[in-house]
Amino acid sequence: MNAHRKKLAILLWSATPERPQLCATPFVHAAAAAAFDCEVEIHFAGPAVRLLVPGVADALRPWPDVDTSIYQMMRQAANLDVSFRACAMAMSALVGKDEALIPEYTGTVAASAFVARTLDPEWATLVF
Repeated sequence: MNAHRKKLAILLWSATPERPQLCATPFVHAAAAAAFDCEVEIHFAGPAVRLLVPGVADALRPWPDVDTSIYQMMRQAANLDVSFRACAMAMSALVGKDEALIPEYTGTVAASAFVARTLDPEWATLVF
């Protein structure tokens, strides 16, 4: 990996299935950063972890009369190598053990993983 490559960590916590109008922007920004050859991680926290359950994000549109689903926006970011990480505590509380996860999901991390990114001068962070 190029040591000079820019790095961006995005935290999703208010962009939840109950608020689809807030869900488009983080994935558009993640895809834009990745298109600029930036290493990008999206950290899903709280109810945002529900977006990782198949069918949830696919059923959401950011605005009325928009054909593109939130899941399609997520896939666009993932296709640009954006990684999707989820808070272990939120996953345990809000995703059933019998529920599958979307193929773009890349792993569970502790909440401290995002905090570590905010403290690392090599990483920029955004919160949605």
